[in-house]
Amino acid sequence: MTIQEFQTSCAAIEQEYKNKIAQADSLSAVEELRVAALGRKGALTELLKGLKDFSIEDKKTAGPLGNALKASLSAMLDEKTEFFAAKQINDELNKTEIDLTLPGYPVAKGHRHPLSVAQDRMTDILSRLGFEWAEGPWVEDEKHNFDLLNIPLHHPARDAQDTFFVDGKMPLVLRTHTSNVQSRYMEKHKPPLRIMAPGRVFRNDSLDATHSPVFHQIEGLYVDKNVSLADLKSDLTAFMKGLFGNKAEIRFRPSFFPFTEPSVEVDVKCVFCQGKGCNVCKG
Repeated sequence: MTIQEFQTSCAAIEQEYKNKIAQADSLSAVEELRVAALGRKGALTELLKGLKDFSIEDKKTAGPLGNALKASLSAMLDEKTEFFAAKQINDELNKTEIDLTLPGYPVAKGHRHPLSVAQDRMTDILSRLGFEWAEGPWVEDEKHNFDLLNIPLHHPARDAQDTFFVDGKMPLVLRTHTSNVQSRYMEKHKPPLRIMAPGRVFRNDSLDATHSPVFHQIEGLYVDKNVSLADLKSDLTAFMKGLFGNKAEIRFRPSFFPFTEPSVEVDVKCVFCQGKGCNVCKG
């Protein structure tokens, strides 16, 4: 086969299948034409097999011509296929009668997670006390998680037994408390400050009934002139009574935290047994 014969055959195939594709009246007819023209034994496929016998110079002419024809026929077949596919869908929709008066399907109602419910209650109380929501990263550098919070390099809290360390070029940890929000917020804002920091924290604890490697904290930061321990007690009292009810009995006791002085902890009498002892408080 000469290059002229190849060109003539390409022109004949193009004319024949363009006409047939234009006249195709169904999806099945289009697919039959696809196989007849471009299938393993299709007219164009068989013609292109003859390229192996051409000289290098003739291949430079015949190859692009054959590939262009193949792309052109494929595009026409795809366009025709999309047309009939859309037509088939429209025909089905037009045949189907929809009664808009029929009742819809029942929608299953979900429930909010208890952690989300509890966190929203806490943040609502603190917002009414004037605290604004602030957030920080879960993956934190040691500077903001430890150094700026007066937790020195050899402090037990920085040991791998208590902290999850992240591999990387710089030392990173999964934050062990939400206090990293305080250190980052104070870098960018000047007093007066009044923020709350709720969120997820991570400790290298074994999972059991009372411990988890992932749990939630919430804390507040209040920096201003003439703010004292009395303000802390007042806000904590309002927070606890807002959370557990006005009848909740609370007490403050001195404690130690490396990044606050003075420090106190708050105890709440069990709201279920009133201190008599139950499975909740273990008292």
